[in-house]
Amino acid sequence: MTPPAGVSRRTVIAASVAAAAAPLVGSQAAQAHGHGHKPAPEKTYHLTVLGTSDTHGNVYNWDYYRDAEYDDSAHNDVGVAKLAALVNKIRKEATGATLVLDAGDTIQGTPLATYYAKQEPITTTGEKHPMARAMNVLHYDAVTLGNHEFNYGLPLLNLWIRQLGFPALAANAVSAKTGKPAFTPYVIKKVSLGKHAPTLRVGILGLTNPGVAIWDRANVEGKLNFLDMVSTAAKWVPVMRRCGADIVLISAHGGDSGTSSYGPELPNENPAALIAQNVPGIDAILFGHAHLEIPQRFVANTATGQQVLMSEPSKWGQRLTRMDFDLVRERGKWKITTKAATTLNTNTVDADPVVLAVTRAQHAKTVAYVNQVVATSTEELSAASSRYEDTPILDYINKVQTDTVTAALAGTSYASLPVLSIAAPFSRTAVFPQGDVKIKDVAGLYIYDNTLEAVVLTGAEVKAYLEYSAKFFVTLAPDAPVNPDTISDPSIPDYNYDVLSGVDYDIDISKPIGSRITRLQIDGADIDPAAQFVVAVNNYRRSGGGNFPGIVKTQVYNAQQEIRQLLIDWAQAKGAIDPADFFVKNWQLVRDGVPIQF
Repeated sequence: MTPPAGVSRRTVIAASVAAAAAPLVGSQAAQAHGHGHKPAPEKTYHLTVLGTSDTHGNVYNWDYYRDAEYDDSAHNDVGVAKLAALVNKIRKEATGATLVLDAGDTIQGTPLATYYAKQEPITTTGEKHPMARAMNVLHYDAVTLGNHEFNYGLPLLNLWIRQLGFPALAANAVSAKTGKPAFTPYVIKKVSLGKHAPTLRVGILGLTNPGVAIWDRANVEGKLNFLDMVSTAAKWVPVMRRCGADIVLISAHGGDSGTSSYGPELPNENPAALIAQNVPGIDAILFGHAHLEIPQRFVANTATGQQVLMSEPSKWGQRLTRMDFDLVRERGKWKITTKAATTLNTNTVDADPVVLAVTRAQHAKTVAYVNQVVATSTEELSAASSRYEDTPILDYINKVQTDTVTAALAGTSYASLPVLSIAAPFSRTAVFPQGDVKIKDVAGLYIYDNTLEAVVLTGAEVKAYLEYSAKFFVTLAPDAPVNPDTISDPSIPDYNYDVLSGVDYDIDISKPIGSRITRLQIDGADIDPAAQFVVAVNNYRRSGGGNFPGIVKTQVYNAQQEIRQLLIDWAQAKGAIDPADFFVKNWQLVRDGVPIQF
């Protein structure tokens, strides 16, 4: 068979691999209609597509930071074990065929996932990744690579893919050298819809997020390029149709808002609805990345008018998308007559015992690791108010980052410059208890696998950076009531708000965005716009995440040290965590020049 233009033979072979299915028996025989007889009604067949996304290393229904079963105010559950139980229940009840897909962000997000990437990486131990063990039990038909799949480098990612019993898709991730797909772009599954039913060929195209080029630049630069998701879909959907796909599904790791958290230098971060609107020939899109629950959305394709079914199943295994398709045979071809979607809550089932069994030892090892004591805290330190007031626990991060960069630059031409540090309030629930502080407490404060870097900024750039960060807050009139729960813009996540140590500043939230930094000083003097500072910052922000101004520069420090591990090492070395060693109240929210009291 000759591959279509632009498609390698290996890709076509991979895309043609199918699940066991009934043999193709051809079109249904035409009904003979005598005079006065009505034609027989068409037989309806059924396909169910189940979808997960953003499981983020959750297998057990477990909160490793609290060392307890996961629970939230809505009593959601998490984990692949819960998803598997719900999937198996639906499979048993199904009257037609069932496919199971995932839209990415699988191998990062919990201490369990981090342990098998950092403490005992699967690349050195030969161990099977817990997310491979769990997902293989569930028998997915395909998974799409999310941006967080690239966090630990390509060797670990490629090994994890080899451990899976199903394809991992990412059509828009291409080799930087050849421009060819670096991963399997799509598969076509041959599906049996019942006894004597003709085979249904389901095309599944996977699209990862272009933001990988920014967020994991250190892991992919010069190796992979990430193409626009819309144009990539436009390229591959016709290929899938020519290769025999009767229906086409997209599994996309990108939300449906049409916006990006980074600037215009990369293709759109959240284009799922744009794909439906602009690419003909798509029947449905499972999407993720935004961590939203969108049970059902229809988007009309502008060229054909076809209504494209879309669904996003929240995060961490809390929800399972269910898409249902009714199909008939019409002139020898399959036709979808109805389609609908919903999301199902995984707190309605007990965890699947097989998934629990195959990952039990890895779960137990992770629990033991995160419960190791690293230091003693002289008092309880909470991150609950870190968004709107200076807190010791966020200053702890900045102290460690400042010390690390200062020591690393000693004896260099940058040693004479003041060192500032940037930290974000990643978690509102993080707490260092008075007394023993464990690894789980530190991990709960710094939940991302970021590394520490440093760049040089001018005083003017520092102010511009703080002005951008200050847009996190809503504008409050001088006499308006202050509510900590509503003081921030809900469209801006907490991780895209930064606080700075090493300078003193006021944020006046009665002022318009862009004019809120009303005081910016160092050692009691106003900062010279031309002055230079070394700024410690995480790799996500330095590489452009959040689109903060002025920070995407050549690093003066980049030792690839994980910040969370630096926090653990500092605590172990000191033996005690005492706010007197690092807490300096250097910033505050004001309104019309008057400090806000909380």
